[in-house]
Amino acid sequence: MFFYILKRLIQMIPLVIGITFISFIIIQLAPGDYLDQLKMNPQISKETLKELEKAYGLDQPLLVQYFKWLINALKFDLGYSFAYHVPVLELIKERVGNTLFLSITSAILAWGLAVPLGIWAALRPNSIVDKFIQLFSFTFMSIPNFFLAFLLLFLAVKTGILPTGGATSPNYEQLSLMEKIIDRLWHVSLPAFVLAVGSLAGLVRLVRSAMIESLHSEYVLFARAKGLPEKDVIIKHALRNALNPFITLLGFEIANLLSGAALIEIIVNWPGMGMLMLDAVLSQDLYLVMGGLYIGAIMLIIGNLIADILLAKLDPRVRQREIEGLQI
Repeated sequence: MFFYILKRLIQMIPLVIGITFISFIIIQLAPGDYLDQLKMNPQISKETLKELEKAYGLDQPLLVQYFKWLINALKFDLGYSFAYHVPVLELIKERVGNTLFLSITSAILAWGLAVPLGIWAALRPNSIVDKFIQLFSFTFMSIPNFFLAFLLLFLAVKTGILPTGGATSPNYEQLSLMEKIIDRLWHVSLPAFVLAVGSLAGLVRLVRSAMIESLHSEYVLFARAKGLPEKDVIIKHALRNALNPFITLLGFEIANLLSGAALIEIIVNWPGMGMLMLDAVLSQDLYLVMGGLYIGAIMLIIGNLIADILLAKLDPRVRQREIEGLQI
């Protein structure tokens, strides 16, 4: 298992370099930069602009700028924000926790509902429950997340049932520990519900189909023929084998949640990486954009690594293939 994890970590290096290099080139190819906005201010002299350009390294060739940034980024020195005039890492630290909290909450909600609902539908195919679950899936698969976010935001504004922005209440610091937890969950409920419903609609159909296929497999029929209790047959044999593909899917789901969270954060005014990245792009804050992409890429790769480790733990065939590959 150690060599398996080590191999995955080594594979992360060219992937991060590739993501950041392509992003850096695309950002630099966009017309203008942050200093162009300052050129419109008559109070700022040309000498001052040249000094700023030199201070931020914008006077150097493109590849030189990238490799300097990359060397510093590997040490988690992401440079200074043009717009905020503070280290990029400090800005990201303030926001990345909210994005992770939103993504993890929605993932727990989606997977926590998708697995039991999918199993329930698979055990009772073509029943009223199964048809209702399928109707729910088709309905919410056809509704874009951003449109659902607008609808729920409109409902929240009209009714006042849910908060319409922010991660905490104004009196958050005066609350007890339990009240702080409840307050956090209350504020994250709207964006987390939007993200969870989008994932749940597709996941529940996949769990259902995988469970139906697993229940009709030979190893399940053999387990029943041995006289094992139905509960053990479903959980230990059918479910365990049916969930293997979903462990792999977990890595992609983390990617989808993080990318989808950015748009939802902007719509519902959630103070996460999405709002920060939007402001950075609009102001052409190069190092803040690159810092956000760099941290986001690392989180996505870690998510896929976790999925690979879980799959290797659950499926001995994966571990065996890795051992054989190392021996060769």
